[in-house]
Amino acid sequence: MTKKMSRRLVELNKKVEPKAYEPMEALQLLKETATAKFSEAAEAHIRLGIDPKYTDQQLRTTVALPKGTGQTIRVAVITRGEKVAEAKAAGADLVGSEELIDEIQKGMMDFDLLIATPDVMPQVAKLGRVLGPRGLMPSPKGGTVTNDIAGAISEFKAGKLEFRADRTGIVHVMFGKAAFAPEDLLVNLKALQETIERNRPSGAKGRYWRTMYVSSTMGPSIQVDINALRDMKTDGV
Repeated sequence: MTKKMSRRLVELNKKVEPKAYEPMEALQLLKETATAKFSEAAEAHIRLGIDPKYTDQQLRTTVALPKGTGQTIRVAVITRGEKVAEAKAAGADLVGSEELIDEIQKGMMDFDLLIATPDVMPQVAKLGRVLGPRGLMPSPKGGTVTNDIAGAISEFKAGKLEFRADRTGIVHVMFGKAAFAPEDLLVNLKALQETIERNRPSGAKGRYWRTMYVSSTMGPSIQVDINALRDMKTDGV
């Protein structure tokens, strides 16, 4: 059964033309169509020319959004010894060793990001079934398995995000809040585009960039002219 579109979304869709918009124009339209009664996120949905079923065509990395995410991130840290005090001093919301692993196994999920030191990863590995489906399993590629606990906590709380391409080769990333100024959204979107460019998988052949759409959480999809965004110079954003 086809889900009926709300009257609000039908009206918003009328404002969006079936074309690829200049980046700034697309972000101004995103703001204009963010009319829900809560603080909506700004989302990017990017189709890449990759097939993630091959290991050399997978994309999993992090991006540091210069203007932040607009969200408060709850960080949990699994570590031991003197690193426990270091994590607490750095502003971690939850810190522990075996006891925290046990709590997570029992279903406690009061955090948005989990960081672990390499020495506890053999124990953390048993949480794979619980954390994996939620995208919360720490990984070196994602910057969430590290001995620099203080640095990692600071970066993620300031606007660093981990993301990956899904099995169809599409990247879904929140790159700020619809309430941000369009100029700030553009700075974040440019940082995301450059990160995806830098981390192009070695096995990606042919046209890497296919399409990019942006939207607010409850708003219509707006296509962005990806080549115009790529041609922008960082210091000119």
